[in-house]
Amino acid sequence: MSSIVPNLAEYEVWFLTGSQTLYGDEVLKQVADQSTEVVETLKASGNIPATVVWKPVVKNRDEILETIMAANADPKVIGVITWMHTFSPAKMWIAGLNALQKPLLHLATQANLELPWSTIDFDFMNLNQAAHGDREYAYIESRMNVARTTVVGHPSTPAVSERIGVWSRAAAGAAAAKNLKVARFGDNMRFVAVTEGDKTEAEIKLGAQINTWGVNELADRVKAVSDADIDAMVDVYLAEYEVVPELLKGGDRHESLRDAAAIEVALRSFLEEGGFGAFTDTFEDLGELKQLPGLAVQRLMADGYGFGAEGDWKTAILVHLCAVMGAGLPGGSSLMEDYTYHLVPGQELSLGAHMLEVNPALSSKKARLEIHPLGIGGKEDPVRLVFTADAGEAVVVALSDMRDRFRLVANVVDNVDLPEPMPNLPVGHAVWTPRPDFTTAVASWLQTGGAHHTAMSNQIGIDVIKDFAKMVGIELLVIDEDTTYEGFEQQIRWNNAYYAMGGR
Repeated sequence: MSSIVPNLAEYEVWFLTGSQTLYGDEVLKQVADQSTEVVETLKASGNIPATVVWKPVVKNRDEILETIMAANADPKVIGVITWMHTFSPAKMWIAGLNALQKPLLHLATQANLELPWSTIDFDFMNLNQAAHGDREYAYIESRMNVARTTVVGHPSTPAVSERIGVWSRAAAGAAAAKNLKVARFGDNMRFVAVTEGDKTEAEIKLGAQINTWGVNELADRVKAVSDADIDAMVDVYLAEYEVVPELLKGGDRHESLRDAAAIEVALRSFLEEGGFGAFTDTFEDLGELKQLPGLAVQRLMADGYGFGAEGDWKTAILVHLCAVMGAGLPGGSSLMEDYTYHLVPGQELSLGAHMLEVNPALSSKKARLEIHPLGIGGKEDPVRLVFTADAGEAVVVALSDMRDRFRLVANVVDNVDLPEPMPNLPVGHAVWTPRPDFTTAVASWLQTGGAHHTAMSNQIGIDVIKDFAKMVGIELLVIDEDTTYEGFEQQIRWNNAYYAMGGR
């Protein structure tokens, strides 16, 4: 099977260097040479997954606007980095910044790592005045309320290139959102509030298209899958997973595995032909499908597709975008749900799962392919992959429609090994302790009205989520090691006041 997650190296971030004609050709040549060296240093770091592309030094309003318009028009360009090498009068940047439609990073740096104390003179000062230029440029960014990420430091410093790498991952997510198509098979689960939302506003805000198809359109495709295609898919299962004997060829439940394979073949073809990057279904509307799609959903998420259960298109979007932003990193992005708690004082844990649909890429171990009854949905016993997510840092993030805005809520968590075997709960799952602690995290999440479905990623960190939220202009509330409940509650009040006054 092939991943739909892009190779981030195929994306570009353009590096624009600001100066002006006042300095003369000799200085401008040095500016160009030094800015080229900065770009080569960033590229050599290996910390930036996208390709940094140097652009000729911009010296006036027209050059700035022309370059930014070209960046807007190029689908490979996911963001723009700007550096004010010398003093670049900021009124020259107004038209360009007004036109910019791609994420912006302001790199506050300079060509030299250290000052040449014994030889420094005004010729050196004239050439190397980025500290001067940065403040002029940042003034106009702030006056125009331009969303941007500011990174400070020398390009040779790993922390600088790593931070730019984080930003570029977020920019890839923002670009993916603008081109995402979500297929909903049926509506959302009846009577549920949080899975509802304004699909039109989501397309306005994010760019994602969310539309609905009848589940029997999928069921018809399942019936049409050939035996040869089913055989090929079953062979993939046998090669990749530990398969319980009853599902093996000749086993008394092998036909259920073939049914699951037919669902995957049909679902993949539907998504590929329609150019979809995410999808939803609901156990309340399975039409003529023989079983709730479990195995197919798990494997599609492992290939980068977004998924939301019970018609939850908002979570489906997040799962796909987290997969894009985590491209090339170990781990995965998955639908997740806080299902139940371990409340022994001092040992509190969350057990996260879903009926079937958790991404096996959360685990580095080979998953076990099993079949068990499912007391919901009214269909035949579904096939599923069983595993525990790897121990280590992860983030869970939810998207909710708050009527006047969308709200992202993110919690940094630490996945742990399964404390004891769970032989009677045969699903993919994760067990974690939330930061800063269980009580603060849960109380804070509830205070936000955050959704019960989340996207869990053990590929990206919270800084990527922060940059993404800034780029797309969505409210973000973060629960991490620095959170206190009182401070968090106050932040929600401030945010409510800000949006009530028309903030966006």
